[in-house]
Amino acid sequence: MKYLLMMHTPRGGGEYEYVHWAPQDWAAHLEYWRRLNAELAAAGEFVETVALTEPGQAALVRAAANGTPVTDGPFSETKEFLAGYWIVDVDGAERAYAIAARASAAPGPGGAALNMPIEVRQVMSAPPAADV
Repeated sequence: MKYLLMMHTPRGGGEYEYVHWAPQDWAAHLEYWRRLNAELAAAGEFVETVALTEPGQAALVRAAANGTPVTDGPFSETKEFLAGYWIVDVDGAERAYAIAARASAAPGPGGAALNMPIEVRQVMSAPPAADV
């Protein structure tokens, strides 16, 4: 089963708070992600991971009556925002939760665990074409 693990992080004036971290803290944070992703790949559970730009660069788009795009944003005023996600292919929700807990514990300034909220949702699959 595939699960989407969405990493939410506190905002910081429209930018990621890591821009204010000491370089060694940022390096340790990135190394943690590399190690986690490598372990998931070695276990055959890694499908994809994507990091997103900060919310200061986000826009919400809707179609106007004539079909042209209408944008609203950026959204730096939110309390938390989606920073990135993983897609993992695991045996069930409990394994997805375990991976999410490890992602949540990524180190921040001074090596302290960030304990970021990670939203876990199973990826839906379409019914076979004959059933549609």
